[in-house]
Amino acid sequence: MNSLSKDEIKNLPSEPGIYFFLDNNRKIIYIGKAANLKRRVNQYFYSSLKDLKTKQLVKNISSLSFIVLDSEIDALFLESEMIKRYKPKYNILLRDNKSLCYIRINLYSAYPSVSIVRQVLDDKANYFGPYLSVLPIRKALRSLRQIIPFYDSSKNRNRKRVSLDYHLGLEPGLEEGKTTEEEYRKNLRYLIKIIRGNKKAVIDLFTKKMDQATKNQNYEEAIIYRNKLFSLKALDQKIIFSDKEYIDISKDYALDELRQLFSFKKIPKRIEGIDVSHMSGTNVVASMVVFINGVSTPKEYRRFKIKIDQNNDFYNIYQTLKRRLTKTHLIDFGWPDLIIIDGGKGQLESAIKARDSFNLTIPMIGIAKKREQIVVSKYGSNLNLNLKYLSFLNGYMTETEKFIVIDLDLNTNLIKLIQRIRDESHRFAITYHSLLKNKI
Repeated sequence: MNSLSKDEIKNLPSEPGIYFFLDNNRKIIYIGKAANLKRRVNQYFYSSLKDLKTKQLVKNISSLSFIVLDSEIDALFLESEMIKRYKPKYNILLRDNKSLCYIRINLYSAYPSVSIVRQVLDDKANYFGPYLSVLPIRKALRSLRQIIPFYDSSKNRNRKRVSLDYHLGLEPGLEEGKTTEEEYRKNLRYLIKIIRGNKKAVIDLFTKKMDQATKNQNYEEAIIYRNKLFSLKALDQKIIFSDKEYIDISKDYALDELRQLFSFKKIPKRIEGIDVSHMSGTNVVASMVVFINGVSTPKEYRRFKIKIDQNNDFYNIYQTLKRRLTKTHLIDFGWPDLIIIDGGKGQLESAIKARDSFNLTIPMIGIAKKREQIVVSKYGSNLNLNLKYLSFLNGYMTETEKFIVIDLDLNTNLIKLIQRIRDESHRFAITYHSLLKNKI
């Protein structure tokens, strides 16, 4: 069994999670998800039904690592994120982003609905994901819909009477006044709580409603809440969504490299990526993407429209950070542990100037596109570079009077994380810019 011992597999937990296969050089060569880690990993070594790619993979496995999660749905999400970040050699079939999907809840529209979409739009709806496979998400929503009825399309607004789905308990019945829009939106907020991993709060609330209905001798209503509670508890770990707060980040290779290279006392929990997009200085916009515990968190993303269009990225970055770092936005958006600027020395210097105008000390670095270099300001990044660990990563640096430029192997886990954040901020900025441009 190569250098992977039987004891390593025997001691794997029988819980949901993701697993990493590594080669002799400690490079991640495959990432997978599992409802049962022990059973899934066992299949690679004890099953005779292996194709050529899998046989080749098994030959190259030297060690493994894993992260235990709350549910298989959480594993779906994290598998997707980690594959996009590390791009393992044997995950070729999973590299196509076209398979990604999101849950969209347009809570504040005239006719709220819940749907599965392929793209996040700038339309003020709530988005959750991305998820790597649409089928488990559909299955999850079908189960949740029996507990909290919802419409799966805003087109249903044109109907004059309730549909069969209402009689099956899957729709709220707005058409015939079976419930009010206010009550429907309140129920959708319960659904959002479950998706964000706060199922316990919903269970506690339904329990109180059931007890109150029983106390008021409204037994029909009490039975409804009792059935909802049974269904919620029966979901157990099958389709619990998570807000990624419980991921064991100590096993995240990239985050640990980031911590050690820049001497953070603890792993940065909230990392933000900033980028600007425009066409010859017109429709200038900026994006702020957020990665919590190393994982993209779309619900935290924000966008900015620069008030005065200029074909000057230094100015645009400065204006973006001047808005992002106001006291109000620090309270509303959250406090970043690290900000990554898409750009080199000039962009980073402009961001630091904006930050310093608020007397803040938030660490900042830049990522220069040409050679994927990490740019650090000697006097403004507020980071302590660990030269010994830089040597351990086989990296090197060049210095000027004000800056340190770090070159790492492009296969380094840390570079892949920074690229992932930079690429996501670039994508989000371009999406907003295209939206404004098409409105002209």
